[in-house]
Amino acid sequence: MAAYTAHPTAVIDEGCEIGEGTKIWHFSHIMPNCKIGKNCNIGQNVVISPEVVLGENVKVQNNVSIYTGVTCEDDVFLGPSMVFTNVTNPRSAVNRRGQYTKTIVKKGASIGANATIVCGHDIGRFAFIGAGAVVTKNVPDYALVIGNPARQAGWMSEYGHKLKFDASGIAVCEESKEKYKLENGKVSKIS
Repeated sequence: MAAYTAHPTAVIDEGCEIGEGTKIWHFSHIMPNCKIGKNCNIGQNVVISPEVVLGENVKVQNNVSIYTGVTCEDDVFLGPSMVFTNVTNPRSAVNRRGQYTKTIVKKGASIGANATIVCGHDIGRFAFIGAGAVVTKNVPDYALVIGNPARQAGWMSEYGHKLKFDASGIAVCEESKEKYKLENGKVSKIS
């Protein structure tokens, strides 16, 4: 029995490392030398370019493109049809292969449907990128960003709920009841 499962229409190139329990669905292409962790779910019609790294329990929805230079840490969610870029100034007639700009999506971050992450901009831990957002700068841990260009519209809990801070800078997640502190423009979990 294989450590991972892949639909017969999926293409998995040589040199890939794919973790136990990972599922790869219809018409997806995993290109050479990718590293995909345990218990990931790679949706239909996904392209994962050479040398991309995905941590454990990464959920990649249908029609997502993850280009060389992207690393996603554990528990990242990539919404339907979102896309990364990897060259800041692409031109058809100019070969920039090997000049890819890196992007890191940190643990627990979620990126909404049809969002675009312009390369070289890291997404913080448990950040939440709204559907259709175009990210053109780094996103802090726990930040909620929306729009084009993406701008911060608040803070999110690790359970994906918008945080409401009181006068002392404390917020409680409505679902988990975990507490968060907003101090000097940064959010941290305190319980």
